[in-house]
Amino acid sequence: MHFATKFAAAALAMLLATAPVLAADPTGTWQSANGESRYKVTYCGKSKQLCAKLTWLRSDARTVENLPYLNHFVVVGAVRTDDNTWNGQVSYGGQTFSGNLVMTSDNTLRLNGCKGMFCKTMSFSRV
Repeated sequence: MHFATKFAAAALAMLLATAPVLAADPTGTWQSANGESRYKVTYCGKSKQLCAKLTWLRSDARTVENLPYLNHFVVVGAVRTDDNTWNGQVSYGGQTFSGNLVMTSDNTLRLNGCKGMFCKTMSFSRV
């Protein structure tokens, strides 16, 4: 390998190693892993906070517990805390949970919600 080729390869490797990690875009429509619900994630509020609205429920998920949340925000004002992480409040079942959204790839999202020592994790895929 010629010196110029080695130098170019080394320079490219160094550039890639020091390049900033770009955050994935969480906006769009997401479906729960079990396929029973879909959510529209948008930016809202100041500083690109995230909000998520329940927009669709599969027929067997249209229960007395779920229907009050249809077409309502279940996550409001989640604040970015890292490249692919947002922290905020999750509302469900008449309760508010502390939660975080984590983009694990461009097309997968994980929601963790906790109230006290009780926690739940849900996974979503982009629709």
